[in-house]
Amino acid sequence: MITGKYPSLRLRRNRKSNWARRLVEENYLSASDFILPIFLINGKNKKQSINSMPDVYRYTLDKIGYVIDKAIQKGLPMVALFPYTQQIKKDTFGTEALNENNLICKAIQLIKKKYKNEIGIMCDVALDPYTSHGHDGILKFGKILNDETIEILIKQSLLQAEMGCDVLAPSDMMDGRIGKIRKALDKKNFKDTQILSYAAKYASNFYGPFRDAVGSKNLLKGNKKTYQMDFKNSDEALREVALDIKEGADMVMVKPGLPYLDIIKSIKEKFKIPVLAYQVSGEYSLLSNSIKKRLVNKDIIFESLVAFKRAGANAIITYYADRIDKIL
Repeated sequence: MITGKYPSLRLRRNRKSNWARRLVEENYLSASDFILPIFLINGKNKKQSINSMPDVYRYTLDKIGYVIDKAIQKGLPMVALFPYTQQIKKDTFGTEALNENNLICKAIQLIKKKYKNEIGIMCDVALDPYTSHGHDGILKFGKILNDETIEILIKQSLLQAEMGCDVLAPSDMMDGRIGKIRKALDKKNFKDTQILSYAAKYASNFYGPFRDAVGSKNLLKGNKKTYQMDFKNSDEALREVALDIKEGADMVMVKPGLPYLDIIKSIKEKFKIPVLAYQVSGEYSLLSNSIKKRLVNKDIIFESLVAFKRAGANAIITYYADRIDKIL
């Protein structure tokens, strides 16, 4: 027989039923919290599977209307565009990034013409999908040139803004690029174009499937540790964010997501700025493959997404966004 006094406060009373749990839940997810990445490919009438990313596809421009329609129907506020660039169009300087007829430019124009402002468009500002060496900047004698790369990124930013991109997302991690891009945008009267800075982007091992998706995986020479952050550091992330805010960033990104929830929380608490998290390709593939092998229940997706919100993320870029109605 159990003896002794029971506590006067029983926290389990607030968990006794579904309605009681819903009544006191601290974090809530809605479709407005999610951004859908879309991979683009040349050609016509193609929906191309990506071996390393289950249920994720590359689409030709004539197919993306279907994807955008679904995104709007599900209530997503924004899509993020990423190109799979043909090998023949890649070079050491990533000059295809400045081609006004490249996949990204055509996609922006197509979406804006058909949908106006029904949904936002985010575009990466970086050279890695376009370089023959797979790096985010100009490579010379084994070194990524910071200032020279920024000059190209400015031109890429202006081109994307001119095409109608709503949110420019510099993901390159070059020092000082946010200030330079903001100044160039304002000078050309793109004052309303937002900048989402990949302020805390780590040199992570979770990016492999994404590099496969954009065609840079087998091209990368060396690694990106001289410009992306060391995953052993956290204070450094706060310094990066502080600099980017000072230079004019409207929002900041933490990438990858789940292994860096502490970084999201620290940034949100210190700066009170909109913080976005990227549930990157490696995270997505690990979860999806584990679900397919029945190692875990599919509810793990919802749990992982709530974790971002609990840490303080305002929005989440995830490859699950196109299925968010079923997940929620």
